[in-house]
Amino acid sequence: MSTIQPTKNTIKTVWHTFISRATWYWFKKVIILILFSLVLNHLATPDSFPYYNESYRFPLEGFLSTILLCILIEIIASLNFKFYKKKHFSKKVEAVTISWFMASTLGYITIIYIPVNILLNIVVGAQTEFYYLLIGLLISLLISFILIGLSYTQNIYNLYKLSIKDAEITIETGAKMTKLTYENITCFYSENKIVYAVKNNGTIITTDFTLNELEEKINDQLFFRANRQIIIHKDAVDQIEKIENGKLRIQLKTSIENDAIAEINISRYKRKAFIDWFQ
Repeated sequence: MSTIQPTKNTIKTVWHTFISRATWYWFKKVIILILFSLVLNHLATPDSFPYYNESYRFPLEGFLSTILLCILIEIIASLNFKFYKKKHFSKKVEAVTISWFMASTLGYITIIYIPVNILLNIVVGAQTEFYYLLIGLLISLLISFILIGLSYTQNIYNLYKLSIKDAEITIETGAKMTKLTYENITCFYSENKIVYAVKNNGTIITTDFTLNELEEKINDQLFFRANRQIIIHKDAVDQIEKIENGKLRIQLKTSIENDAIAEINISRYKRKAFIDWFQ
């Protein structure tokens, strides 16, 4: 009985923590949505402000329309963010990836906006004028850009911190499993078709991965595939030396007696990519 109770308490604590985090996440989303809609509708015209207009009336229609528009934007952005989180952000968070996330989200909104707007005009019996359609689209995209920025900046920043500092990889060796944080890894190298992980203290761990599999899993901002035999961690690099034929020779901080690590050469074809990555 004494062994079951802590397990139940632990599960209950984890569950309450999850619920509280999820509640707080959506609470922030709702607050941003309401405040954004209020500000947008009151900025639309000076008459919307009580200070300028004694016969002030709350812009209920505009407020509800903006709420519905923002909900649609949030659904599209949320689905696209889940895709990018699984496909890209879990591995690498950089300006190019963030730009593609924003551009693709705005693109999906554009694709949905035009037919929906035309359909609504047909339903109400109004004519679709290209000028007003274009103006409405531009305003909607501006609203979308601001709303997505407010909603996902913190999420993307948290993913960036996770991918750089707190991320870890599980190394499987037969029946054993070892978790290593990225900060504790010097490199991965292959020898006799076996891939090894080298820790900062020089400890070598056998893995069941191939270098190609590791290259797909680990963070590209921290790790670089130097050649067919080795993947190195950026913080593990101690010295870079220019050698013949435009090549580079890399020396790691961790001293390991192994031919694959003793002399790491970067070919002239990979030189620019390495320098861009390292800088």
